[in-house]
Parts: sequence; C-alpha cells; structure tokens
Amino acid sequence: MILPVAPLLVPLGTSLLCTLTSNSVQLQRKISLLGSLLLLGTAIVLGVQVADHQSISLASGSWPLPFGIEVVVDRLGALLVFVAALMVLICTLWQMGDVDPAHSSFFYPLLHGLVAGSCAAFIAADLFNLYVWFEVALICSLGLLAQGGTLKHLDATLKYFALNLVGTLLLLTAVALLYGATGHLNFNALAMSVQYVNPAIMQAVTGLLILAFLVKAAAFPFFAWLPASYHTLPAPSLALFSALLSKIGICALIRTLSSIFHPSPEPLLSMLGIIAVLSMIVGVLGAAYHWDLRRILAFHSISQVGYMLLAMALSTRAGDAAAIFFALHHSLVKAGLFLCAAMIFKLSGHYDLRKVGGLYAEKPGLAAIFLLLALSLVGIPPFSGFWGKYLIVRECLVQGEYLWAFLALLVGALTFYSMMKIWLEAFWKPHPSAGWQAAKIVKPIPVTTGLCLLSVIILAIGLFPEPLIGFVNDAANHLRGHAP
Repeated sequence: MILPVAPLLVPLGTSLLCTLTSNSVQLQRKISLLGSLLLLGTAIVLGVQVADHQSISLASGSWPLPFGIEVVVDRLGALLVFVAALMVLICTLWQMGDVDPAHSSFFYPLLHGLVAGSCAAFIAADLFNLYVWFEVALICSLGLLAQGGTLKHLDATLKYFALNLVGTLLLLTAVALLYGATGHLNFNALAMSVQYVNPAIMQAVTGLLILAFLVKAAAFPFFAWLPASYHTLPAPSLALFSALLSKIGICALIRTLSSIFHPSPEPLLSMLGIIAVLSMIVGVLGAAYHWDLRRILAFHSISQVGYMLLAMALSTRAGDAAAIFFALHHSLVKAGLFLCAAMIFKLSGHYDLRKVGGLYAEKPGLAAIFLLLALSLVGIPPFSGFWGKYLIVRECLVQGEYLWAFLALLVGALTFYSMMKIWLEAFWKPHPSAGWQAAKIVKPIPVTTGLCLLSVIILAIGLFPEPLIGFVNDAANHLRGHAP
C-alpha cells in the first residue's frame, strides 16, 4: 500500500538519517549510498508496476477523493523518479571521489531533500501539493547553493531565490484562482470542472499557471537564474540540478496542458511555441558566445528546454510523447556533460576553454565519453538525442509547422558547433602551457563508475530506442485519456 509514496519516503528518511549523523561524513556516505540504491530499486519496481497497469495511486487517510491528498504514479512519474534515483546514486558515488566534491556535513541531507521534493512533485495528483513540493525542492536547492559560503555562492543564491520567488508567487496565485473558480485542485476533478467555468476566466488562469511553470523550467525570458547560479555549484550538486530542477516545471506543464486544460486555447499554444523557439535560439547563442564550460552547458540547458516546450506546443499525443522522451534524454546527457566538465577542471585546473588542452592524449577514455555525450546532445544518429529530436521534428512536419521544424534543425547545427568547440579546445588542441601534465585523480573508481554507468544507459537508449518510445507513447496516451 505504501509503494506509491515510497519515492517520497525513501529520500526523506535518508535525509533524516544523514542529518542525525552529521558528525560523521563516512557514515553519511554509507547511509546516502544505501538510500540511493533503495530508491533506485523502488523506481525499477514502480516502472514494472506501471508498465503492467496504467498507474498506481494512494489517497491519504479515509478522505474521499477528490478532497483527500492523492499520490499517483503513472508512466511519466515513474520515468522521472527513475532519473532522480539514478542521479542521486551517481552523485553519491562522486562524493566518494576527489573530483570537485562538496565539503559540508549538510550536503547529504539537502541532496536527499531535493530528491524527495522532486519525486513528490513528479507524483503529486493535485496542484496544491505540487506547489508544496516545488517549494521543498527550492529550499533544498538554496541550501546547496549557499554551502560554499563565499560571495559568489551567496550572490548566486540570492539571484536564484529572487527569480524563483516570482514563479512561486505566480503559481500560488494561479492555484488560488483555480480553486476559487472550480472548488477543486485534484487533477482529475479539475479536468471535469474547468469546462463549466467561463472560458475567458479559464484562459487567464491557464496563462498564469503556464507562466509560473515557465519560470520554474528556465524558459525564455525567465532563464536568468540558471546561468547565474549553476556555475557556482560543485559537480555532484550541478549534475543533480541539471537533471531534475527544470524537469519539475516541464512535468507540471505536460500534466496541466494534457490532462487538465485540454484542448488548450490556441493563442496560448501559439505563444508557447514562440517562447520555445526563442528559448532554443537564445540558449544556443549564449552557449556559442561563452568560453566557460559550465556556462556553455548551462545555456544549452535553456536551449534544450525550448525543444520540450516546442513538443508541448504541438498539443498532440505524439508531441507529449516526444517531450517526455526528450526530457529523459536531456536529464541524463546534460548531467553527464557537467560531470565531464568537472573532470576537465580536475585534470587541467580551469573551466576556461582557452586555458586547457591536450586531454585527448592524457585521457582518451574521457574524450570518448564526452564525444558520445556531446553527439547525443546534438542529435547525431544513433544516439539518444537523435530520437528525441526526430520525434519532435516529425510531429512539427505532420502538424504543418515547417518553420518550427527548420529552426529546431538549425539550433541543432549550432549546438554541434559549441559542442565541437569544447571537444577541440579541451581535448584536441595542445595545452597552451609547455610542459603541462594532467593532475592525478587519487580516487578514480567512484567517479569513473558513475560516469560510465550514465554513458552505458545513454548509449543503450540510442541503440535500442523502441522500448522507451513505446513506454512514452503509453505515458502520453494515459495523460490524455480520451482526448485527441
């Protein structure tokens, strides 16, 4: 009976135990590793369960629905919980190495608190609890950002908090207005109630809700918090942030547009498409401009969010499936690229591409892994990014959105430019300092294990995409129910 809430209970329990053992980092690491493995096992069991059934749910206490608090694990939620479980395991492994780990007794409690908030948001079945767990994830994120304690960390924390606070206020306002108009916040109850509300009022509330989620997802023009804060994080935190935080907003958008407000007003969908295209273009141009590895990858996150929004703007089952596939692909690939960036920093001492080089001769294995991840991000076949972009571009062409399809391909070409800039500068060109030697990694096994595990999964998705494509198609069908 507690299986549907296990994605919340396991990381919360792990966070509590890590807090109680804050005087022993070694004990915290063991608890974190055990909790991460348990969460991954839970995610796999949930995935098997929802593959056999449409979803599994649990309502709190004896309150009848739609008034009780309900948790629903469907295919979308199970996929994102799996991503969270995999990434917290890899982050825990990286903490055991010496490649840019976080140094704080509160790192593990905050890390698992962030995972708990993210997982609970992925499986929340009503808007108010979605808002609550959004904020839990935000609070833990702020703690992780501020851990460094330096001026740059506090500056990044303030920017992150200020911009996300705007999204929080918009979301809470939309929740209040929606409850006032319908008397419900449960997703299923809302889907049946919104059709009886004045269309003009519902269009305004829908727009406000979409705006709030766009802020949380770091879409144009609300993306400033992401490149302003991500570059200050240590590698484990950065990988988890890139994999999870924007996906909470993406998951919320998919659920609201597909399950509650369908069919969505055409002007809102057109505006969402424009925002998607602008996010793609601004993000990739920002990446092409910068030389700092972390900033390049952070701007690419904005660009990739644009692809997910573009798929949702198409407002079809195939578009929803493409958005879900792309979200999973992006979470894994971008986390892997940030971890590779940390390896480059460890070996060379710089994140600035103009001050590094010669790493192909020193670490050909790392060069190969980075190339695999970079080509996947670009969308070169047969890697995972190709299938994600193929699903999006194909649906654009089917819907007659030829300009959107062209721009998606153009942004892919610009992504190739900036990814090759990283590979050529960091790996291929000679190091600018004569006599340079790569730094020694004292504890290579944990970091290598985590990065290789991630790379194998990404490669498997690219080579054998059919099972995942079928799974996300079923997820989209379940989200829309009888809707077209």
